Amino acid sequence: MNSIIFDVAVIGAGVSGLTCAQQFKKAGYSVIILDKSRGVGGRMATRRLSGTRADHGVRYLEAKGEQLQQLIEQLKTCEPLENQLQLWTNTVYEFKDNKLQIPAISQPYYIIPSGMSTVGKFLAQGLNIRLNSRVNALTITPEKTWQCHIESINSNAIESSIIAKFVVIAIPAPQVLMLLEASNIAIESNFIASIKSVEYDPCITVIAGYSIDKSQALPKWRAVSFSDDKILDWVGVDSSKRLNPTQPVFVIQSNRNFAEQYLEETDLTLAGEQLIHQAANTLLPELKTPDWLQIHRWRYGFCRKPLSVSCLTTLTPLPLVCAGDWCGGNQIEGALKSGIEATNWLQTQTSVLKNP
Repeated sequence: MNSIIFDVAVIGAGVSGLTCAQQFKKAGYSVIILDKSRGVGGRMATRRLSGTRADHGVRYLEAKGEQLQQLIEQLKTCEPLENQLQLWTNTVYEFKDNKLQIPAISQPYYIIPSGMSTVGKFLAQGLNIRLNSRVNALTITPEKTWQCHIESINSNAIESSIIAKFVVIAIPAPQVLMLLEASNIAIESNFIASIKSVEYDPCITVIAGYSIDKSQALPKWRAVSFSDDKILDWVGVDSSKRLNPTQPVFVIQSNRNFAEQYLEETDLTLAGEQLIHQAANTLLPELKTPDWLQIHRWRYGFCRKPLSVSCLTTLTPLPLVCAGDWCGGNQIEGALKSGIEATNWLQTQTSVLKNP
């Protein structure tokens, strides 16, 4: 058991959790992040495969909102060049009424050649982060502190728990609910009811690579969104994000209705084939025969019904705060703001939380 008592334990190394932890670190508090994944960033995810990489979560950044604009400006000056935020396109085409259309309003869409996961790595700089560490329960110690019980995904890990004065839970709302129910602690009913009210849209993502054929030019578009397709939501030429692409790579993402059919399926091969087939029939016939493909399921892809507050708080039985894009909504901007607001709220609890 770890004898160190941290000021704050943050559960979740997504955008909101990383932002919250950075705020605490800058203020001089001891903070640790616990996350079940192998890397940071949450849905800001990039997969390495077949000698290349592809963004299978967040597609790009848009300069919407004060916090996101600030992050974009910081990322524009990162070194090296591969890690710098760059303009990808000013136009995401729309496919509706059975035809490809240019939207009435254009805006800049930014990407990072090294992958969108670089954003998470940027936000994680200098933080104490323990990956492959699933928090499966919370308990309260006799000293009135939180104890995070860790199920280690890495069998070589020694410590099985972390003690902290305060806890921030920055994971999707359904996972928060599962954690609190497993903890068997007395949480006020309104707090639980708020978490239960949050709803998500799932998404299935296909990454597909193709042979280089100079007789077949890539499409003029970088990305296409769908509003009325029976299974498609978005198709992007992911290889156009890379500095020196070795082959055409496309990312195809499903809509909610299609993804819900495969939420409990262990084999997503059929789902991937259907998405590839639909994209080929709708946009580009050459997409029908990829050299390779990988499929990923996002059970909590997009928050459809967020809370109206920027963070969810309770003082019973001890101060506890939840953060994420499901608090306040507005996707990445909301996640950034939620992390900051969670920090601000906990810092008001100064009777317990003090600088080291």
